[in-house]
Amino acid sequence: MRHVAILALAVLLVAGARGTAWAQAPIEGELALITPVSKFIHDAALKAFAEYAKEKWNVTVKVSAIPAGTPVAYGRIVEWKGRPDADIFWGGESALFEKLAAQKLLQKVEISREVWDSIPASIGKPRAIPLKDKQGFWVGTALEPYGLVYHPKKIQRLGIAEPTEWDDLLHQKLKGEVAQCAPTRSSSSNATYEVILSIHGEDKGWDWLRKLAANTGFFTARSRDVPTVVAKGEYSAGFAVPSYMAFEEKLAGFELKFVAPKNAFVTPEPMAILAGSRNPKAARAFIEFLLSERGQKVFMERGLFPITPKYKVQGPPGSTAEMAVEFTGGVRSYFDRDVSNVYDEDVAQKRSEALKQKFRTDIEATWKKP
Repeated sequence: MRHVAILALAVLLVAGARGTAWAQAPIEGELALITPVSKFIHDAALKAFAEYAKEKWNVTVKVSAIPAGTPVAYGRIVEWKGRPDADIFWGGESALFEKLAAQKLLQKVEISREVWDSIPASIGKPRAIPLKDKQGFWVGTALEPYGLVYHPKKIQRLGIAEPTEWDDLLHQKLKGEVAQCAPTRSSSSNATYEVILSIHGEDKGWDWLRKLAANTGFFTARSRDVPTVVAKGEYSAGFAVPSYMAFEEKLAGFELKFVAPKNAFVTPEPMAILAGSRNPKAARAFIEFLLSERGQKVFMERGLFPITPKYKVQGPPGSTAEMAVEFTGGVRSYFDRDVSNVYDEDVAQKRSEALKQKFRTDIEATWKKP
């Protein structure tokens, strides 16, 4: 009888251990993003993570993404009220992540201390661009400048010099030749409008932006469409273009050049786990993967730059990584250069709604196609 009891206890202990192991699976089998980051990037990142999860834990993760411009994504997260249809918010201005954290709509990232500490607190002078949240609610994933693009043959036909600075877009021969996306639809446009206002001050800054609007022939529906219409030769130049979006067109075989003028905003492409996420373990594992060398290589081969000084964009001759270096003017790491930044996070957060409203009344309501 004693042997039977011992055997029964052993069976219960094994079953209990198995039950605990099942209950504490390393990660869940699903992961969903809501993101303004283009399919070119998020598909590659999700695919690489799914392969990694299969190798490391033998877990098949069903991955998906809800594409949405940054203001739209932010609005949907607010509407979800802590019961989100996604696990992660990725990309855009960190000011919006701060606002979500204040509304208790984010949970702390809680990745390993080693990974967290590998990312510097900030980059840039005189204004520091935060690369992670002091309270731990978001973390940067890759560095990316918001610059300008141009079609070299069209610029040559217009008889003007290739643009290198923001003011070059105001040339009278570029009337009707500039494409941009409204700051109400795009975080890259919103951040670059902030840069212009910071450079010139509020009044002169809006005068500058109205002059840009006078040269603008097309306001695109998405920031992603700006480099596309320039690459196709429909317009000569594009304003506030994320570097990787321009690089995607270059990889597609189009003649397109990119430049990050002085004070171009460099985003850390923030990532956060949404409060109420159904798959928080998978979300944390995804973030840690993206911040590993393997994850950073996914970005570096697509025109983005490492978020940590540990890595640099490099690859064999002819590789997409080396093409990205050439395309962005020889940059391998933003930690190897002085980053000039005037974007003020606190001002941007406070001015966000007022900027959008002024755009609607001063530019959108009065703009006529040249």
